[in-house]
Amino acid sequence: MHIWVDADACPNPIKEILFRAAKRCAIPLTLVANHQLNIPPSPLIKFQRVESGFDVADNYIAQRVSPGDIVVTQDIPLAAEVIEKDTEVISPRGVYFTKANIRQRLAMRNLMEELRNIGEVSGGPPTMSNTDRQQFANVLDRLLAKKS
Repeated sequence: MHIWVDADACPNPIKEILFRAAKRCAIPLTLVANHQLNIPPSPLIKFQRVESGFDVADNYIAQRVSPGDIVVTQDIPLAAEVIEKDTEVISPRGVYFTKANIRQRLAMRNLMEELRNIGEVSGGPPTMSNTDRQQFANVLDRLLAKKS
């Protein structure tokens, strides 16, 4: 098992939860981003910098995941792609994506993108709350317990 993080937009508190979990469970963790990230010294935790560009980090992760891995991303198309490879996928807010719910999430994402493009909707998601952090930690713990 390996934990892959689409780290370009992953909030720091979520990265900290992931660092602790990787060390506690002795699971390799790789953060993928197109800008430099600081990671704690650990043989389990790695950072992979990729070129800037549309979906470069997503493609890097999608090409390397294996069945049973965990992917952390808020990118719904990436989640849909890696779920087909039998990975577990959670968002930084603790949303657990499955084969049963990913199509609905993808349709909603596409609708919202279209509404933003025509000016009907503006802004992004609300600021991450302590509840979101706790939800992420809980889902991650359940996935790690299921895998051990």
